[in-house]
This record gives sequence, structure tokens and C-alpha cells, in this order.
Amino acid sequence: MWLFSRKGPSGFSSSSTAEEVTQGIDVTALTAIVTGASSGIGAETARVLALRGVHVVMGVRNVAAGRDVKEAIVKEIPTAKVDAMELDLSSMASVRKFASDFISSGRPLNLLINNAGIMSTPFMLSKDNIELQFATNHIGHFLLTHLLLDTMKKTAMASKIEGRIINVSSEAHRYTYKEGIRFDEINDQSGYSSFAAYAQSKLANVLHANELARRLKEDGVDITANSLHPGGIVTNLFRHMRLVGGLVNIFGKIALKNVQQGAATTCYVALHPQVKGKSGEYFNDSNIGKASAHGMNVELAKKLWDFSMKMVK
Repeated sequence: MWLFSRKGPSGFSSSSTAEEVTQGIDVTALTAIVTGASSGIGAETARVLALRGVHVVMGVRNVAAGRDVKEAIVKEIPTAKVDAMELDLSSMASVRKFASDFISSGRPLNLLINNAGIMSTPFMLSKDNIELQFATNHIGHFLLTHLLLDTMKKTAMASKIEGRIINVSSEAHRYTYKEGIRFDEINDQSGYSSFAAYAQSKLANVLHANELARRLKEDGVDITANSLHPGGIVTNLFRHMRLVGGLVNIFGKIALKNVQQGAATTCYVALHPQVKGKSGEYFNDSNIGKASAHGMNVELAKKLWDFSMKMVK
């Protein structure tokens, strides 16, 4: 149970669950993609969206685990519409194949929830020779969003329903390298800090959402883009941090959120009517929060956009 659970202006708090923040919301007309949906808050997000009637497409690296989650959801909710598709965000080829297969299916797309992530890994390069945390947490999602944006625009126009893009970031974005994003040293092993690199990738999630929100508004498109901190949650994200992981397992039940609470802010930002029209915001505990100074830096967001575009081209 979370220690501090005072309700914010939305009427929800850190102890609210994903089911509570979406209570009474019927969204049977919507289709969503949720990345990293085979475990943790991604799986719970997929379950609660399916419970509210959303057709959920789970983007999963581990197809067998994804199939198990799908079967568990359908067993609990016989009317659930859930699909699992392979998606490895550390590989641009996999991202392109996933997007191509989804577009070929002819499905609409109302919600894109960029949830998948890895945390504090030892220094490694992705298949595309990009530092693994930056590649998986930011570049993979940046490319996926870019490839699916036309489908989302067409869906928003045809359905007259606001599209929503959600980047699951973290309060860790505050603890990045001092320059924010190390554009010239993304792959520099000598100055690598596993946690600062994670924080850098989470800052990139915030900046990506902000710049995307600005561009969508400029284009007059009925799609919002926001980022959020899900809260400190007991999940397998901590597996690369032995000492911290051990402490999490011991004290987690007292100080951290459970998975049902951890998925709440994502589900709130994805489905709640209160969020309609809000874009370029940073949410925390199902309320609007405030990102770091780096996270609100417009020039840094533009620079990251151009840098990312060059990387995915």
C-alpha cells in the first residue's frame, strides 16, 4: 500500500487503481496498442483497457508470455478483444515489421501507449548499434509513433474521436546526465552510468511527447501526446539492480505501488474524459504534475526530435 495517498484535483491519488480511474467509462469503439504488455503495468493496462471494451493489440518481445497474458485476459473477460503481436523495441527492423503488419491489418488506431522499458542495464549496444536503454526506451518508441501517426490521424478524422499518444516515463528523468541528453556521447562506454542512462531515456520520453504535442497542435490534428510517471512499482524492471532489487522486495509492499495502482495513471491518461484536449502535459498519480527543467526545455525537445529522426532514417 502506498504511504501517501491524498487525492489531487482529478479526484484520484497514488493509491487509486486502474479499474477505479476508469470506472463507468465505456470505450468499446476504441483500438489501442500497448507496448511491453506481457508483464507488469503493461499487462494490467491491457487488461483494464480490454475490461472497458477497448480492442487491445499488445506489442510484446516475448510472444509466449504475451499469449499467456492474452489467454488470462480472455478467461477473465470473455468479451475481451485482445491480440498479441511480436515487437522488439531495441530493433528498428522489428519496429518497422510490427508497424507494417498493423497497418496492413486495416485496423483503426485511437490510442498508442508506449509503455515498454528496460532499466539500469549494463552497457550494451542494440542491434542498430545504439546504447540499449536509449534504443529500447526512446528510439524504438519514437520510430513506432512516427510510423503509426498517419493511421492515427486518419482514425481521428474518420471517427471524430480524439486520439491519444502516451509515453510512460519516470520521475527518474530528473536524474539524467547534467547536460540532459548526451547527443554526442550516446554510445560512450567510458562515461556510462547505468542509472543516468536510464534517466536520460526517460527524459527523452517526456521531450518526445512534448515536441509531438506541439507539432500535432500546429497541424490542427485531434490527437494529444502526453507523458507520465507511473509511480514506484514492484516489477521486474529492478532485475539489473541487485541491492535495490533486494530492498524493493523487502520494503516494496509498504512504500511502493502494486501493479493495479501502477497502471492507474496510464489508464487515466488514455481513457478519462478529464484529459480531453490536454496535450504536452506530464502526469503523476492520475493528476497533472510538473516535469524537470530539462523536461520542459522546448529547444532540447526540438534538438532531440531532429537527432532521433536522423537515427531512424
